[in-house]
Order: sequence, then C-alpha cells, then structure tokens
Amino acid sequence: MTEDIQGPAYRVHSARLVIRCWDPRDAVLLKAAIDQSVDHLRPWVPWVHAEPEALQKKIDRLREFRAKFDLGQDYYYGIFNQAESEVLGAIGLHSRAGQHSREIGYWIHKDYINQGFATESAAALVRVAFEIDHVRWVEIRCNPENIRSVAIPSKLGFTHEVTLKRRTAFLDQLLDDMIWSLFIEDYPDSPAAAAEIEAYDVVGRRIL
Repeated sequence: MTEDIQGPAYRVHSARLVIRCWDPRDAVLLKAAIDQSVDHLRPWVPWVHAEPEALQKKIDRLREFRAKFDLGQDYYYGIFNQAESEVLGAIGLHSRAGQHSREIGYWIHKDYINQGFATESAAALVRVAFEIDHVRWVEIRCNPENIRSVAIPSKLGFTHEVTLKRRTAFLDQLLDDMIWSLFIEDYPDSPAAAAEIEAYDVVGRRIL
C-alpha cells in the first residue's frame, strides 16, 4: 500500500464488473433493476417497500448520492455489466461508523444472484477501503436469515464478531443483526486482498 494514492475511487474494474459512482443519468437503468427485483429484495431491504418509485425520485436520489460522494461524506456505487448497459445491483462503502472505517452494504438484481457478483464487488471495495481510503477496519452487517448475504463476509476473510438481538428496525419489527469485521492487520492474508481490480480517480487516472 502506498500513502501517495489519492482517492476516492470513482470507478473500479473487477474481472466481470464495472463498479462506479452513480450518475443521475443512470436513473433509468437503476429504476428498471429495482422494479424487476422488488419481490426478491422485499424480505431484506426496507426501502424496497416504498417501490415502485417515480423516475424523478430516482434522479433526485442519484443526485444526492453523487453529491455525498463528491463531498467525501458517503460512497454509493452502482454495479454494472462491462458494457455499462445494465445495472446488476448496488454496493456502498459507507462512512457512518467514522473516518477510520467503512461499512459495506449491497444488493443484486434478481436475474444475477448466485453468480458471485456480490462477493466480487465486495472484495473489490474491501481493497479500495484499505488501499485507497486507508481505513483501519471494514464491517459487513446482515440479517442472519439472509443466507446469501451471510456467506459473503465469510468468503472474504471477515470474522463474525457478534449477533445483536432485535437491534435493527425493519418496518414494524426489530430484527437481529450480524456484525462481521476485517481489520487492517488481517487484511493482507484475506481472500479479498487477492482480488484483481483496477481503480480510477474522478478524472480517470489509475490509482490502484
């Protein structure tokens, strides 16, 4: 890791995916992906219960995401196919726990589950978090009943630290919340560190 790398990473290429900062022009593709995946996402993602949402609301939301990204407040990414003609899902490097850590959250289009895309995109952003953002640890939080989501941090070398009972609000319920962590001292030996990616800054310069 080199200290002169300047982030954030606006664009990341992995083996099969383009993972990049949202642009308001992506709203049509994002709306299509969510509209097609509502039933698949409904048990796990509370905001899906407000869908379908008007296109203008998607435009406004992506403008907000982009503004937070540019201001260094939070980092929302779209997961695209290599042609960037379809949204395969979304992932975030969230800074809600403070400047020294990132929390990764993700969802995948219903037509692209069980293909390893969530694991591939999460591994890419673990590298970004440690090697570009220089954080001390990365967290993944998930519902213990969401078997697909639970499998991802385990594959990437995270440690299950705790399951908090009835701690996460989901509509009118309180659900359990698993917390998985990967610390900087354990990162070099983790499967995530071996992910082959290219990362680029806001003007397209390669930074990883």
